[in-house]
Amino acid sequence: MDVVVVETTQLGDRSYLVHDGTVALAIDPQRDTDRVETAARSAGVAITHVAETHLHNDYVTGGLVLARDHHAVYLVNAADNVAFDRKPVVPGQTFKVGRLSVKAVATPGHTHTHLAYVVSDPDAGTGIRQAVFSGGSLLYGSVGRTDLIAPEDTAGLAHDQYASVRRLVAEAAPEAVLYPTHGFGSFCSIGPASRVPASTIGEQAATNHALTDPDEDHFVRHLLANITAYPSYYAHMSPLNALGPGPAMLEVPKSVESAELERRLEAGEWVVDLRRRVAFAASHLRGSVAFEYGTGSSFTSYLGWVLPWNRPLTLLGAHDDVQNAVRDLARIGIDSPDAAVGEDPGALAPGTPLVHYPVADWAGLVQNRTSDETVLDVRRTEEFAASHVSGAVNVPLHELLLRLDEVPDVRTWVHCTSGYRAAVAASLLHRVGRDVVLIDGHFGEAAGAGVELTSNPG
Repeated sequence: MDVVVVETTQLGDRSYLVHDGTVALAIDPQRDTDRVETAARSAGVAITHVAETHLHNDYVTGGLVLARDHHAVYLVNAADNVAFDRKPVVPGQTFKVGRLSVKAVATPGHTHTHLAYVVSDPDAGTGIRQAVFSGGSLLYGSVGRTDLIAPEDTAGLAHDQYASVRRLVAEAAPEAVLYPTHGFGSFCSIGPASRVPASTIGEQAATNHALTDPDEDHFVRHLLANITAYPSYYAHMSPLNALGPGPAMLEVPKSVESAELERRLEAGEWVVDLRRRVAFAASHLRGSVAFEYGTGSSFTSYLGWVLPWNRPLTLLGAHDDVQNAVRDLARIGIDSPDAAVGEDPGALAPGTPLVHYPVADWAGLVQNRTSDETVLDVRRTEEFAASHVSGAVNVPLHELLLRLDEVPDVRTWVHCTSGYRAAVAASLLHRVGRDVVLIDGHFGEAAGAGVELTSNPG
């Protein structure tokens, strides 16, 4: 058995192609299925089966499209209420993919109907003899979060997670390789998720707090205490997946004409500038906002989280950045945004004024901030509680549009952990006429620059 990892770093997830050298099973494929198809071609295998561990809350699945395109069996829990034909799977069911044996294991917790798949290869030779595809159940170092269904279900699902990971460990050998879908930066993980690149069932049994904590109630309290905010677009993902998403539209749209771009800016539509945050601060079209694009950034999660859902969207930037952003947004159900392709915003909309705001580091804050000016911390509340600038106002980025009136209307120095979220926040404030300074520096450097920090005890 061979396993090909298809990583989506932008969302902190992994999909998998597991095969016997001839036929393959795809597990939890994302909407841009061409990546899985490329992996299959490279391995010289045919995709005969596609499986979902659960109806995903953090991305739009490509499972239905992939199965249809390859005339493959589409495996979805029989208990899931979906609007498309699939092969209904029940816990305990075993099926064959070539010489591979695949067993579905009930692992409720991340969702009520969550499944994991234990794949065994009796003729593996020196290859992988057993692999466990755990979705949002057992992760590296922790488990999938349990608060994505409904508030009244959260505690019960946490208890389910405790039982599910034990059931899963009992189904597999200690040397079985573990392949979770979440836990690589995804907001679907919870607790002290590990950053290790690989692990086994035995290693997790010895180190994962979900398996080493002998007190179920203590585990549940600990899990619930670590619940943090998650992106608002998650609310749309499971319903879309239950309906059966269509294919991703990945083409770069034709660039809108300058007069149309100017109209959109004047009308207050969302025009997203993908350039680097310092370049945006130095010169950008009035009314545009900054969501710096980078393959390692949180562009997808934060754009889907911060901007109102299902509103007209125009991407502004270089061709490659627009192309990559279109792909990333398709993964969360934002289809076919318009674009103004080009690296010079002034040339794209010559009738719209160019504006700017200053950028500083932490030393600049210490040297130049006056007593009547505000520091705005746009990190999440738990980050702020751990350590923050004395006297700072905390409005998490994902709440900023709804809480603008809580930010004093004075010159505002905006920061986060690295500068990414602060750049988005500064652009949103500047868009509504606020006087802002972007602090483009790592928060870990603040104390060394002489910034007075404090924390919230408890």
